Amino acid sequence: MSDTLELAPEFTLPVQGGEDSEVSLAGLRGTPVVLFFYPRDDTSGCTKENEAFTGLETEFAQLGVKVFGISKDSLESHEKFMAKKKLTVPLISDEHGTASEDFGVWKEKSMYGKTFMGIERSTFLIDAEGRIARAWRKVKVPGHAEEVLEAARAL
Repeated sequence: MSDTLELAPEFTLPVQGGEDSEVSLAGLRGTPVVLFFYPRDDTSGCTKENEAFTGLETEFAQLGVKVFGISKDSLESHEKFMAKKKLTVPLISDEHGTASEDFGVWKEKSMYGKTFMGIERSTFLIDAEGRIARAWRKVKVPGHAEEVLEAARAL
């Protein structure tokens, strides 16, 4: 295994809840970033995950870490979800799925005997140089945001 960490895939995508209408990893260089990919707005697990990151947003900010949720939902869907659940973490719209594919989270899934393509709940901690410092795949929501915060403290 090499000492160098893998560079995070670059993207520029529309974001809701931020000052700008777009966010790019290149534009965030110099700042550690948490990207959490989730399947769909306003579903049970996704709501709990977004609420957990929203609840810890101040602690991430104190560390200088920017946190973003990302799914294939539209900006309009993100706006409604954020307003309904009082979420404050900015949500990125990956409607075309390019970032989901580049990060390797667009996977074949199955539920109730049906197979389909969807986002596998995953989180990436990206250091200030744009390298993936830590990746969590097949995330289980309870305690996850706290675990990511601990990893961010260790950067």
